[in-house]
Amino acid sequence: MHVGRFYTVKEVFFWTLRETTVFVVAAAIPTLAWAFFGHKWLALPWQPVALVGTAVAFVTGFKNNAAYGRLWEARQIYGSIVNLSRTWAVQVLDLVTSPPEVKRALVYRHLAWLTAMRFQLRESRNWERVRVNPADANYTTFYDVAEWKTELPAELKGLIDEGELQKLLTTKNRATHLLAAQSRALQELSARGETTELRFVELQKSIAGLYDAQGRAERIKNFPYPRQFSTLNTYFIWLLSVSLPFALLPELEKMGSAYAWLCIPLAATVSWIFFMIDKIGEASENPFCGGPNDIPITALSRTIEIDLRELLGETPPPPIQPRNLILM
Repeated sequence: MHVGRFYTVKEVFFWTLRETTVFVVAAAIPTLAWAFFGHKWLALPWQPVALVGTAVAFVTGFKNNAAYGRLWEARQIYGSIVNLSRTWAVQVLDLVTSPPEVKRALVYRHLAWLTAMRFQLRESRNWERVRVNPADANYTTFYDVAEWKTELPAELKGLIDEGELQKLLTTKNRATHLLAAQSRALQELSARGETTELRFVELQKSIAGLYDAQGRAERIKNFPYPRQFSTLNTYFIWLLSVSLPFALLPELEKMGSAYAWLCIPLAATVSWIFFMIDKIGEASENPFCGGPNDIPITALSRTIEIDLRELLGETPPPPIQPRNLILM
């Protein structure tokens, strides 16, 4: 998540440099053929191109709305995780009559769940371009994604015992199994009379809420923005970018032969604007992929850890600070 007031012109320039170069070349080729070689037949009526532009605007707007919806839902999910985590810790401390080390184990296992969750959500998917697209991959060097630089077993050490850790590492969905372990621990506490039946039910409700939040986060992670919409929108933008110079040249010629050269900056600028709108949506549609516009799940998990450790009377770790105004 970018925590500055805005992206700088330099950042935007390098983010779109590759495509902008293509737009300039696509506009320059027909302009040079028109001006130097007299190929006046390289002309299209502007009305069909304008219709394509209108269609692109509608489809791109639809994509951006859907992408923002995915981003905002992801933020709401992690907001609910923050609240449920605090609730869980307070319930464990107040509703369970076990010794302090047992309560600490329940809270620590929850921190392990948060850790497993963020590692699972940072795994790459085929449709996520952050580590594939050259411009995006280069930008990842300017900020830190902790889950790409550390290993899950090392992060879980000290949160759960070694036997549970080794068993957990043999499972695929570690977060699910950690919540299941919490439920089994509560059953054992209930059997020993260290929590009442009513309190047991309340604690189980918190686990159910965490399962629900995990499932909603996994749905966003594992179900991409529909590829048919994304693919067609990309094709439409490139169709507009390629055809735009051929519609601009005859219109600019009416103002004088020298004005034909304005086709290059005008066509490139219009293409760049449409492309930028599309790229904004693309950068928002996968809010857990490790991009600079991601939900800062690592920082949010650290915030929860600080709160929970303070509730346990422990010294918390420091908050995660942004690097180059990017907080992950």
